Amino acid sequence: MRPSARRLSLAIACALALPVAAHAAEGAATPDDVFTLGQITVTAERPDAVATGDDVITREEMWTFNTLTLDDAVKLTPGVMTTQDSNGRRNEHDIFVRGFGRWQVPLSIDGVRIYLPADNRLDFRRFLTADLAEVQVRKGYVSVIDGPGAMGGAINLVTRKPTEPFEARFQAGLDLGRDGSHDAWNGYASVGTRQDMFYAQASVSYQDRKHWRLPGDFEGTSIQAPGARDRSASRDSRVNLKFGFVPNASDEYTLSYTRQDGSKGAPLNVYNDPPNPPNSYWDWPMWDIENLYFLSNTRFSDATHLKTKVYYNTFDNALYAYDDASYTTQSNNGRFQSIYGDKGYGASVEFGFRLLPDSDSRVAAHWRSDRHSEYNLNRPTHPTLSSREPTQHNREDTWSLALENTWHASDTVDVLVGVSHDRNDAKQAQEYNETQGLFEYPTGGSDAWNGQAAVYWQQSADSRFGASLSSRTRFATTFERFSTRFGTAVPNPDLSSERGTNLELSWERRMSDDVHFNTAVFYSDVRDMIQTVIVDAGPPQMTQTRNVGDGEYYGAEFGGQARLSDTWVLGGNATWLHRTIKDPLQPEYRPTGVPQYQALLYATWSPLARWSFTPSIEFADDRWNEGPGGAYIRTGQYTLANLQVQWDVRSDVRVAFGGRNLLDEAYELAWGFPEQGRSFYAKLQVGF
Repeated sequence: MRPSARRLSLAIACALALPVAAHAAEGAATPDDVFTLGQITVTAERPDAVATGDDVITREEMWTFNTLTLDDAVKLTPGVMTTQDSNGRRNEHDIFVRGFGRWQVPLSIDGVRIYLPADNRLDFRRFLTADLAEVQVRKGYVSVIDGPGAMGGAINLVTRKPTEPFEARFQAGLDLGRDGSHDAWNGYASVGTRQDMFYAQASVSYQDRKHWRLPGDFEGTSIQAPGARDRSASRDSRVNLKFGFVPNASDEYTLSYTRQDGSKGAPLNVYNDPPNPPNSYWDWPMWDIENLYFLSNTRFSDATHLKTKVYYNTFDNALYAYDDASYTTQSNNGRFQSIYGDKGYGASVEFGFRLLPDSDSRVAAHWRSDRHSEYNLNRPTHPTLSSREPTQHNREDTWSLALENTWHASDTVDVLVGVSHDRNDAKQAQEYNETQGLFEYPTGGSDAWNGQAAVYWQQSADSRFGASLSSRTRFATTFERFSTRFGTAVPNPDLSSERGTNLELSWERRMSDDVHFNTAVFYSDVRDMIQTVIVDAGPPQMTQTRNVGDGEYYGAEFGGQARLSDTWVLGGNATWLHRTIKDPLQPEYRPTGVPQYQALLYATWSPLARWSFTPSIEFADDRWNEGPGGAYIRTGQYTLANLQVQWDVRSDVRVAFGGRNLLDEAYELAWGFPEQGRSFYAKLQVGF
């Protein structure tokens, strides 16, 4: 038996012996604390039912497991996996929901989508979690009412809102390397007020990382010494301002502003000396997002409501390519400063009504317009050959019209049916090269129908069975349609949307106030998958993005928690996922980035009233990855031991310290990019 199989057998044995799910400690965010106006749709949730909540990651869970960034937080729910981007070069961290990645799983803040119109290559590590009330994760069935693009799931970051006439919160943390050296610090502060008819809140969060450290048994290579990982520094911050008007118990009107600033380096492949391609010395001095949005909910009667959303987004991004490992000059051919400036604005309206006594309906309309601009400063430090490209502009508009009906077939059975029609139009697509100068690509549009249905049987207040079928699409990005990948790709303006049909059977059960679990089996059929194929072996090798792939994703997931006594809580989650992708033009293609097995197991021991100890184990099987020479290689297997010790000094002050990867295990999620070794942390939280 392989070592990975033995470890998996142990993890599954523990998972079956214990209920498994994300931790739900006392003190989790209350409904009043969560900005409910910013939540996405919760399907067929009856007010008298006790939900297990395993698709919601609370602020308390993120504190207990010290998940400072989104890519770490989502691992607390089953069916969700994180990884490096396929070749590690961009130092981006992706999230997969039941096998679907960032292009098929939209990300939102308070229900307002974060979308990068050029390529939507979100780096989920840039999103901090300290200011969040919860993270919603939707898998398989995502209501068409929430807008287009949710082909494989959806992730929504829900901020907090104040609950007291005056409240303030402060949090600070320090990260230490395996040798006890200072590696990073983070902080969070918020202040707010809740009055009879309004509330206001301001918060700021920050993380400054000098570097992180490699495992102790990493002996070094010609391009990377032992100890601190070269180019692993990063800085991230987020400011959130919110003002809400609450004229009565049912209506709410809120204006919010969020600004997120980031910068990061890009560590090199430790086996690739000299780097291939030579243009590998990159960093991102700017990765900034800004959102201004207005949300409202007006209830006219028990059966009728109107929700509106108006927003304005910006994304400013800079990628610098340097000559060599000194990261000081940009004079060689192909070195550049690439500047992106994106703007998006849109609106949506949702109207809920009841035509029949046992039926609730909702209709929603969405519109969004995205503008992308970019230019390169080529060879900017060269004394004579420095040049600036003209600014290239792209524009795309997206519409969606959706209808959903919930039929309360009986006191215990709900039947949901939803349908939507989406359209995407590329209005402008410019490119520049030295031969043609600034020129226009052909533009056009595509549209798609989406349909879904679900049946939920609320057997009792503590038990729910569900079956759902959802067929959703997502449109190609500007990058997939038009990017030449530094002159190595042929554009494809006629690239069509891809479609995923998702089937899920689920069961949620609360055995008592102390024991609950949930389980699901799922199957996804993916058609017209957007894949990169080789169209000319070269040299140079040329590729094109086409609708050539078909795939099947299927698996099972488990989650739960059990309080065994006043001092012991056990829980965790486990996922089995199998992916097959058939590409007729690439018979040896392997789906990358996702392990077949993943599990999180934990226990919380509280021997004294104010003390708790939470050890946890994370396991993941290996995964396919892009290896040397275009080959595929399996890497990424790990078993990580973690611990948090917490002391509640009093009700509004607590201190915690702990460590991650305590066994200092060496592993890689992308070939040539080793992950962090043993690390420690200490943190303080104070509330007023």
